[in-house]
Amino acid sequence: MDKTENPLEERSILSDLHDAVDSVFLALENHDDWGLSGKRPDQYLSDLVADAAIHESLKPLGYGILSEESEILAAESEVFPTVVVDPLDGSTNASRGLPWFATSLCAVDGEGPWVAVVADLVSGTRYDAVRGWGARRDGEEIKRDSCPALNESIVAVSGLPEKDLGWEQFRNLGSAALALCSIADGQLDAFVDCTPDAHGVWDYLGGLLICQEAGGVVYEVKGRELCVLNREERRTPVAAAGKELGDELLAKRQTFQVDN
Repeated sequence: MDKTENPLEERSILSDLHDAVDSVFLALENHDDWGLSGKRPDQYLSDLVADAAIHESLKPLGYGILSEESEILAAESEVFPTVVVDPLDGSTNASRGLPWFATSLCAVDGEGPWVAVVADLVSGTRYDAVRGWGARRDGEEIKRDSCPALNESIVAVSGLPEKDLGWEQFRNLGSAALALCSIADGQLDAFVDCTPDAHGVWDYLGGLLICQEAGGVVYEVKGRELCVLNREERRTPVAAAGKELGDELLAKRQTFQVDN
């Protein structure tokens, strides 16, 4: 992706999303209470700190915000896209000191996911993508030019699979956003959500765009739209580095736990 060739609007949005990620790093730098917030069983104080930092960065600029941790903020006008936000994806990992958690941001326009930034909050690695312009890791283009067969693949899962789907190995890592980005850069080959309707749009949308722009595929187990700007709806994503692997995993995943 050559930022000098992007339309100004896209460059501006990408820059604003990176600035919002900067604010999260700054807010968490001296944060020392990684315990529960007491407001919701699965919400941590760190979630709220990161969410507040993103709002402080994006709200004055006019963006709409759909965050896991707060009420929907309408955009100032139709000129501004809504940014789907997971302030701290993998916050349970963060609370236990497990080094796999991220911030995920994805600006959405009328055509769907448009501009995305996902930042590994442990290593500092940043992934970004603009629809139609490719994906990058720390400013360098990433592309999946090849994809292994299922029996040679390393697959990330969320939840427990009911059975072996035929992969070489699987991992349950705790952040869908990072799993999807890890498919984009070749660390993983696929991702399978093994729990029906467990993920909100904030969990996967940024990683989805990055994965797709790097040449991967992302499906929904029941064939539903994945880009839904609704806090209540949940989805079951499956992703892979290539179509053949993705189609095979989707078919195998559809044999179990399709309905709640």
